[in-house]
Amino acid sequence: MADHPVDEKLPALKMATTGLQHVAAMYAGVVAPPLIVGAAIGLTATDLTFLTGACLFTAGLATFLQTLGIWKIGARLPFVNGVTFAGVAPMTAIVASTDDKSDALPIIFGAVIVAGLLGFLAAPVFCKAIRFFPPVVTGTVITLIGISLLPVAFGWAQGPDPTAHDHGSATNLGLAAVTLLIVLLLRRFTTGFVKQIAVLLGLVIGTLIAIPFGATDFAPVADAAVIGFPTPFRFGAPQFQLAAIISMCVVMVVSMTESTADMLALGEIVERPADEKTIAAGLRADTLGSAISPLFNGFMCSAFAQNIGLVAMTKIRSRYVVAAGGGFLVLMGLCPMAASLIAVVPRPVLGGAGVVLFGSVAASGIQTLVRAALDKDNNVLIVAVSLAVGIIPITAPEFYHAFPETARIVLDSGISTGCVAAVLLNLVFNHLGRNGRDAHDVTHPMEAGEELTDVPKAPAAS
Repeated sequence: MADHPVDEKLPALKMATTGLQHVAAMYAGVVAPPLIVGAAIGLTATDLTFLTGACLFTAGLATFLQTLGIWKIGARLPFVNGVTFAGVAPMTAIVASTDDKSDALPIIFGAVIVAGLLGFLAAPVFCKAIRFFPPVVTGTVITLIGISLLPVAFGWAQGPDPTAHDHGSATNLGLAAVTLLIVLLLRRFTTGFVKQIAVLLGLVIGTLIAIPFGATDFAPVADAAVIGFPTPFRFGAPQFQLAAIISMCVVMVVSMTESTADMLALGEIVERPADEKTIAAGLRADTLGSAISPLFNGFMCSAFAQNIGLVAMTKIRSRYVVAAGGGFLVLMGLCPMAASLIAVVPRPVLGGAGVVLFGSVAASGIQTLVRAALDKDNNVLIVAVSLAVGIIPITAPEFYHAFPETARIVLDSGISTGCVAAVLLNLVFNHLGRNGRDAHDVTHPMEAGEELTDVPKAPAAS
């Protein structure tokens, strides 16, 4: 019996190039949190480079755990793991509340270790939430993942620095559009291997096109060291403060919720649905990776939704491809010069490719919703309200400004709020106090179920 495509081992060259494509898709998401937190602390350029390399290294280790797995750890799906952006706000808050900034990273690392270990213990319980994720919920969440990521691509397309004079310039948007066009043309007019690495080729060609416009900066390569190891506890031994631990535990819950949704989404895309066992193993990989990460000066790790779009678009479902990407991440952590090569790709070029990647995730969610019986008024309302709730942080970023910072960690994540809304509404409409109303078809989402009580019933089968 042939192996499932998820367990397929591809030829070495194909494995390497497609793995590198995954790294290119998620690189910006991995390096952004250490850059933001490091800048808030006031780290030197050397320490900031070290912190970024450490996060790449630990992302590679976490990806190995997730894709290859050991014992009951790892979903063994094509997942890339990296630093979760959900932790940026509470980590900068910890920095702001720390008088001696040299203690900020040890306090953050201590909190992440505790949150990771507690999450690891909670994984077998947390995974049981899968029964609350029928297609009407998973389709909504997958769609929200794609919609939530699209603003990231649009931000990249405008340029790396919102305060720069060329932010959103015609040149930057033009480079994004050209990259998008290249990817589309490659997907339309090529076949086989070239078609599968269209995003990687688009990034390379887009970067070359950007050179005459001065948008490509090769300084990171010239300044980077060839070899560098993330020395354990470089910034000091971890410190354990209750307030910091609580805030990072909240982030861990948010991260586990998003990872559960991501695993369900990827399971649908690769046609290996994620069951309770798979989700528990995947959450163990996330949380153990997070607990180990601070030992090498890294932050909390989580599954990266960006790469789901790449899997959906390329149709390459092998987990070993993503494991190869994890290998590149480890090498980048050990070789800063290698890491700097990805940094050469201009942000607008990355934004053009991101439109395809993230849009593919939303399209996968819509495909799942097709199977969610949207001819039922209950399901239409579930999707409508959940999408609206999930889109709030995107369309109105300051909507929850009056809420406490701890609450905003959850509320500012559209994926989390939309997921919670979909689960609760599904329970209320399709499980609690069911009166048969959901059995009736409607022609308009706002049509009241009560108005359909007189609809003639089909004759019973004889």
